[in-house]
Amino acid sequence: MTTALITGSTAGIGAAFARRLAADGHNLVLVARDTKRLREQATELHDRHGIEAEVLTADLATDDGIEAVAKRLSDRKSPVDLLVNNAGFGNKGRYLDVSMADELKMLKVHCEAVLRLTSAATEAMRERGRGGVVNVASVAAFVPRGTYGASKAWVVQFTQGAARDLAGTGVRLMALCPGFVRTEFHERAGMGTDNIPGWMWLDADKLVTAALADLSRGRTVSIPDPRYKTLMGVVKVMPRGLLGGVSSKTGRKYGPQ
Repeated sequence: MTTALITGSTAGIGAAFARRLAADGHNLVLVARDTKRLREQATELHDRHGIEAEVLTADLATDDGIEAVAKRLSDRKSPVDLLVNNAGFGNKGRYLDVSMADELKMLKVHCEAVLRLTSAATEAMRERGRGGVVNVASVAAFVPRGTYGASKAWVVQFTQGAARDLAGTGVRLMALCPGFVRTEFHERAGMGTDNIPGWMWLDADKLVTAALADLSRGRTVSIPDPRYKTLMGVVKVMPRGLLGGVSSKTGRKYGPQ
């Protein structure tokens, strides 16, 4: 049986990955900050699907947290075959309204942790000649939208570049770019969602199914819904100045994801 490690596994997209991978027979390493929720999740997935679910409590906004997960990914005796870098969060407010500490925390989780964990995982995977990494980004990566969008743009560019450098090694990397997903994301950030049109919402389980299909096809970027693929096509041809104004207003109204 193969093993998948998922960061931010207890809610939202991370939990959807855990459910799907457990149902498919993969053992799991579940990573989040809340030990109680992790243990409840591990027990449920073990009892329902008969897989082994390991719990690893770690805060990826800290060096110790990142190092603990990187150490687990580097374990050659108990290898991880799929890494899902899902942990992330949003900050409510415009640039300069958000504290510098919160901005730097976001870069730590979205960029530094993704870099260090991807590197730890792929080094071990390259030695074995197989493995995969899914780095969860956002469609916000493709529009001017402050630190959140910039950090997710970094995730996309980094993943594509690393995938190119590891081509032919048996290791696949993919940036997953969802739109609005019904999760705890906006609630935790204190962002209202009442005005978001119903058609813009995505189902986390369906998103994961599409993402894993794209990974198996060897895609390095996945926008897992026709609606958002169409929107991103429009974004590519919009003038940057107009796009910046629209994305800024929309971001303040709806939130970053």
